[in-house]
Amino acid sequence: MTRHALVLVFLAGACAPATTPTYAPAPSAPSRPPAVTTAPKATAPQPGAPPKTIAKAAVPAPAPAPAHRAAPLDLKSLEQRLKASDAIGVLTKLSLKNQVDDLVGRFKSYHQGQRPPTLTELRPAFELLLMKVLSLLQDHDTALANDINASREAIWGVLTDPQKLAQFT
Repeated sequence: MTRHALVLVFLAGACAPATTPTYAPAPSAPSRPPAVTTAPKATAPQPGAPPKTIAKAAVPAPAPAPAHRAAPLDLKSLEQRLKASDAIGVLTKLSLKNQVDDLVGRFKSYHQGQRPPTLTELRPAFELLLMKVLSLLQDHDTALANDINASREAIWGVLTDPQKLAQFT
């Protein structure tokens, strides 16, 4: 057969109507239990030989606690460093400020008793905005990005506490 004929045979086989495959039943499980192997028998120690000791399993030592964990970032300091950072352009900073203001407004609505939003609904919006800021900073201002990430829960704590939020707005 020529090369073209092989291609035509292959294509014809690929275009043939599909048949429903038949499956053979799976082999049944053996009716008798598998043979049980026994462990080698222990031998009695030879007279005069030193006794064998069983080694205890090595238990890993607990990891040492970090000597000093960085304190959460002061929000006023965070705001000033974010404004001063060259990692984010002016127009992007304005856009972020509007998004932060919108989110803070939603938290104020929550604290005034309006539902929705609930904290469950506000957390993803908070995380998304924080991730946006971190992604903008990560390549050009890693120190600030790391400080913001380390302060994530402190920032959330301020937003969820109406008295603390009132101090910053």
